[in-house]
Amino acid sequence: MTATQDLSFITLILNASLIVQFVMALLIMVSAMSWTYIFRKMFAIRNAIAQTTEFENAFWSGANLNALYEEVTSSRRHSGKNGALERIFEAGMEEYRKARLSFTGKKDIDTSALLDGARRAMRAAYQREMDALESHLAFLASVGSVSPYVGLFGTVWGIMNSFRGLANVQQATLAAVAPGIAEALVATAIGLFAAIPAVVAYNRYSHDIDRLAIRFESFIEEFSNILNRQAR
Repeated sequence: MTATQDLSFITLILNASLIVQFVMALLIMVSAMSWTYIFRKMFAIRNAIAQTTEFENAFWSGANLNALYEEVTSSRRHSGKNGALERIFEAGMEEYRKARLSFTGKKDIDTSALLDGARRAMRAAYQREMDALESHLAFLASVGSVSPYVGLFGTVWGIMNSFRGLANVQQATLAAVAPGIAEALVATAIGLFAAIPAVVAYNRYSHDIDRLAIRFESFIEEFSNILNRQAR
């Protein structure tokens, strides 16, 4: 077997100690989970942005609010694929309509009560949508921050074993210690392979979600102003 074959990536993994192999297997499993969440979150955020843009265009096109509410409600009942902003709008409009019915026949309408109820409903829906969008981001952050250290632990353990193996050798050479050190460094490489995509994805998705949150909050304020004018 040649030196190149001895230091091939697969051979290094197979010849590593059990502890180092366990660290490598753990990092590979974490990396696979991380990539799964990265792709799932990518599609979820893309859909959220597209659905938000589509609903904003429909809302600001001058459509009747009651007709738009009926359309959104019907779409949710039949397809269940409403976007986050549609669900926020539906929650606020539904609460506003219920409160408006409670004042039917009364001369004095408590405008603040109407708006407070609708705003609270939209805020509650907003929090639910943000929780859904931010799901698994903490996992990506943990992978990005912890994986290099887990890999480093495997490297330190492997190097320690390599030097322990030299204790009974009268003459230590680079050829004797190189395979053990190379095996150990593979753990660090796998740790970085798991961490770097997770950090990049976390930063990107956090930025996109923050921008969506700003759009949601702006819509809540603007929609509240529209309801305030209608309630007078």
